[in-house]
Amino acid sequence: MRPLTCEAYDGDLKTFAEFLEGRQAVLATATQRDISTFLEHLRNHSIDSRSAARKLSCLRGFYKWLLLDRRAHHDPTINIESPKAWKVLPKSLAESEVTEMLERAAMTAEHPQAQATALRDRAILELLYAGGLRVSEITGLGTGDLALDAGRVLVRGKGDKERIVPLGRSALKALEEYLRTGRPHLARISTKRKSNPARHDATRVFLSLRGMPLTRQWVWHLVKASNKDASPHKLRHSCATHMVEHGADLRSVQVMLGHADISTTQVYTHLALGRLKQVHREHHPRAKTRAVEEEGNSSKISKSRGLQVIRGGKDKSPGARPSNELPPEDGEPA
Repeated sequence: MRPLTCEAYDGDLKTFAEFLEGRQAVLATATQRDISTFLEHLRNHSIDSRSAARKLSCLRGFYKWLLLDRRAHHDPTINIESPKAWKVLPKSLAESEVTEMLERAAMTAEHPQAQATALRDRAILELLYAGGLRVSEITGLGTGDLALDAGRVLVRGKGDKERIVPLGRSALKALEEYLRTGRPHLARISTKRKSNPARHDATRVFLSLRGMPLTRQWVWHLVKASNKDASPHKLRHSCATHMVEHGADLRSVQVMLGHADISTTQVYTHLALGRLKQVHREHHPRAKTRAVEEEGNSSKISKSRGLQVIRGGKDKSPGARPSNELPPEDGEPA
């Protein structure tokens, strides 16, 4: 089990233990009702289904271990339905919001007196959006994983699975400037510090002011400082959503994001319905027929409106009578 997974499970157990304290209960004597109420509590606090499912998986493994070690006599997670059925669409930023974030970071980094941290921060934001990387993939990126001449990076995702992610010109430019000007300064700080050398990793791409690898929490705070509504994972969702909206096929997005199952990628189609409708109109034969018919009907309506007769007007032709005047009766003068 990976260290990040162990850390997440440890946090899940502590969260459940704190929840039980409020109900005057403990882990060893928890009941099915406690588990169900805990999951409902997570849902009421807008915890997405994947996070809740991970917490339930953690509890199942924990109580299985208690039973095997004879520290408990029952498993309260039996017959508890997994929260994966909760359908929560990923949230993404508008393209204008992302553009504003990146342009602001670029202005700071391109200042003549820009510091190394400004170059680093811009490179991180560009990489999060351009490559759709997870925050743990950003912090774990090594200098040997970069192939900027080829316009790509090697990323190690969940389960140590490797994938190659292409980058655009903006992200490549930001990375090159950081590696050329910003990172050497931060690396020199790292070599001068002698305390706790185990925490220093000279191969990591992104370093702190103390010359140490950045943490996931630090990157999260960086993104929040750029846009209070953003997060590292929301930038990843934005990358995928905007690609689908601009016509990328799901298989390519799946490979780029490192999804094991394409069903995970399919959720982004729900966020790009406008693009899907446009593609349907342009390429489906029945949709083309309907579009032509609608265009013909609209033109007929506009023509008929142009030929409407204005009632109540006066005809200026000779001998014409007003519309409200009766013709003279026999024997009366005209």
